[in-house]
Formats: sequence, structure tokens, C-alpha cells
Amino acid sequence: MDKLNSSKRRRTVDDLLQKFENNRKNTAESIMTFNFNKKRVRLLNNLNDVKEGCKGILYWMFRDVRVQDNWALLFAQKTALKNNVALHICYCILPRFLDASIRHYKFLLKGLKEVEVECKALNIYFHLLHGEPKVNILEFVKVFKMGAVIVDFYPLKLPMSWIDDIQNDLPKDIPICQVDAHNIVPCWHASPKEEFAARTIRNKIHTKLEEFLTEFPPIVKHLYISKEKFRSNNWETALENVKIDTSVDEITWAMPGYKHGIKELESFIQNRLKNYATERNNPLSNSISNLSPWFHFGMISVQRCILEMEEYRKLYPKSVESFIEEAVIRRELSDNFCFYNENYDLIKGAHAWAIETLNIHRKDKREYVYSLNNLENCQTHDDLWNACQNQMVTTGKMHGFLRMYWAKKILQWTETPENALEWAIFLNDKYSIDGCDPNGYVGCMWSICGIHDHGWPEREIFGKIRYMNYEGCKRKFNVKEFVAKWGKEKSDNISK
Repeated sequence: MDKLNSSKRRRTVDDLLQKFENNRKNTAESIMTFNFNKKRVRLLNNLNDVKEGCKGILYWMFRDVRVQDNWALLFAQKTALKNNVALHICYCILPRFLDASIRHYKFLLKGLKEVEVECKALNIYFHLLHGEPKVNILEFVKVFKMGAVIVDFYPLKLPMSWIDDIQNDLPKDIPICQVDAHNIVPCWHASPKEEFAARTIRNKIHTKLEEFLTEFPPIVKHLYISKEKFRSNNWETALENVKIDTSVDEITWAMPGYKHGIKELESFIQNRLKNYATERNNPLSNSISNLSPWFHFGMISVQRCILEMEEYRKLYPKSVESFIEEAVIRRELSDNFCFYNENYDLIKGAHAWAIETLNIHRKDKREYVYSLNNLENCQTHDDLWNACQNQMVTTGKMHGFLRMYWAKKILQWTETPENALEWAIFLNDKYSIDGCDPNGYVGCMWSICGIHDHGWPEREIFGKIRYMNYEGCKRKFNVKEFVAKWGKEKSDNISK
């Protein structure tokens, strides 16, 4: 095993990229020679046939910003090749997306530039559009005579409303299909209902992994080009008309794009995987994957990472199993919750027992009550909480264990559970580079509303919602060391 480990350590990122390319080629020469699992696809308007006489197939990308290892783009290329037409990808830069800030937009834009370069080499047209999808996507389909539209799966209400709008106004002879390229087991196939907890979905996913955890075929150089002349993408003005918070600095610890995501994967495998099972909940131990930015933006495929991780199961069995639990089971559980519960961001989306206990303790006296401004600016009496918030503001990242503590304290220090949930979501979406994600909504709902949890011994304010406190954190890790690293001097003007 030591020899295997030593050999792996000498591998470069370019070696890993070449390995993945070879794996795709060995799986199939192209998507046309690969038996695509149609369970990954769902028809949204019950049309099976591409429109006759069309000039191209459109893949509307909005969650999975990558070319290779992308089931949605693979399905789009298969459809285009079958119909002897050009293949197009459109991405809409929205004026605003939930509470995402310029931090998110700049990270995304750099990833999209990489997609454009790769598309050019593959004879695939990449179009950067600006504005609302219901206007721009529909116009593109009609003007350039697209014969079918393939879309990503993103179970939040806003992107689901985009698809509804497109579906309602799309010409009646053009099919629209959705492919879940974000999850290994497609969300609607993993379960037909909202699952109560990880324990109720875990076996459902594991029993389907053998079918869906397969190697990818390659996206190949496309055989058909368009006679149309398309406007070049203007990257310099791409963010000119966005209406978002521009005060949040870009992150520097993570670089966007597929290649940088694979580089981080390799760093995790070689340097941190061995300690992942035992040390991942220690905020001072550098044992986490750090892959969430690339997972969130779909710049690398979780499925690709799991395929690679499986090769280390004999070497680090507990760590590999723990990573699969977090990256597959827990992450797909979050998509399940947001897909089947339209109130995933509201107190009324919680279970009846949680709503009842929060209501019973709604009027409990709070020793400290803070405003959103206090919280955003790290102005509380709790030096650990301030350090957590400052870390997220500064780096766009907060350790998973501390996210739970952070959100639960917001419940303890705000006047109502509704304020607590709204503010926790707002702060996470504005500052965390993996914000505006089902994982974030479920994390806030778990901490404040007991989602995917059960009732605990009753106490003030929390009722039966699981409680976390400062002393408990001290037993987990060196709080003083964390505060020394990430603390920010608190303001003297603190509301109590």
C-alpha cells in the first residue's frame, strides 16, 4: 500500500487530466456509440421528436458549467449528431440571481470563459446571453431555428420558474428535456417524494449507484457547423448591466474552471483524504475536500470525483465512505428537499413538530438580540461566532461544523425564527462562494428548523431543535486558536 501511495503522490494534475481523457475514450469513441441511460432525462412537454427542418440543438446551461463529464451536454450532442445539425450552448447572465454578489458572478464568468475555449476546439457554438431566460432563450430558439432544448436541473424555485416560462411559451412542436447532470442518481429517480432524513434516502441511492455511477463517454469534435454568423461574446462588458452587490471581494484561494477543480481534487486525494474520516469536523484540521465551489457551479462533476475516489477505497476505506456520504447522500438529499418542498426556505417548510416547538418558544426572552447589520459586520458578544462570520466574509468559506453553530446562534439572537432563517440564508448566499445552493438552504433549515433531524430535549428559544453552544465547540477544537486566526474586533455599539 505504501508503494501505491508513493506512486500516486508522484502523479501530476496533467497526468490526472490525461487519465480522465483516456477513460472517456476507452468507454466509447463518441456518445453515438454509447448507450445513454434515458433515466437521466425527463421530457417536460411530452414531445419525443426533434422539429423537422431545424438548424441546431440548444443546450441551455445554467447549473453545470463544464464541457466534459456532463450528461446534459452529452445528451444534447447525441441529439444533434442524430439529426445532422449544429450544437449550441447558451448561458444567460442574469441581472440578479437571488442574493449572489459580484464574488459569485466573477467566479462564474471565469469558468464560462474556459467553457467557450473548449467549445471552439470542438466545433460547438457557445453564446453568452444577457437578461432573463424567458426572453433571451426563447428569442434564440426562434431566430436560429433550434429543434430541441435541453436544460440543466436546478431544484430552486427561481430556475424552476425559468423552465416553466420557457416551456409555456416555446413553440408547440419543439421538445424540451431536462437532464440531471449534477447528481449521480437523478433526483426524480432517486426518490418520488420528499425524504425525511439521510437514513431514509441512503439505501435508495446506494441501490442505484451501480446503474448510474458509470464512466463518461467523451464530448467529441462536432461534425456539423452552422451557416449563420453569430455575434462574438464580449467578456469585457459581460457584467455591465448586473444589479448585484459589488462590495464583496473575489476569493483568491480557489480558482474557477474544470482544470483548477481537478487540481483541488488531486490535492485532496494526496494530502487530506487519509484524515478525512477522523478530522473533517475539526475546523483547525486541514482535512476537508475544499471542492464545494466547483461542485456548486458544476465546474467539475461529483460523479467524476467519486469514480476516482473509489480507487482509494482499499487504502482509506473509512475516508472514502465518509466522502461518499457527504458528497453523494447528503448533497442529493438537499436536492430532494428543495425539489419536493416548495417552502424549502420558509419556516412552514419544516415538519409539524418543529413548527410547533418554535411557536411555543417564540416569545422566550433572548439575552442578546442583534440586527442584521450587527450580524453581517461581526458585531456580537461571541468571539467564535464573529470569527466564523469574518471567515465567510473574507474568504467566501466557512467550515461545515461551524456553519451549524453559526446558524443556530442566529436563531438564539434574533426576535423571530422567521428573521433567523431569512438572515442566515441571506448572509450565506451573499458571502459564501457555494451560496444559492440547495446545500445552503438545507443547512440553514436543519440548524434553525430541524429539517432531516428529530426532536431533542426541550430548552428555551430552541424548543426541541438541536442545540449547540460555545462550550461544546471548545470540546471539539481549540476555539482560542480559531478566534486568533479569524477574529475581528467587535464594535462597541452592540444591540442587546
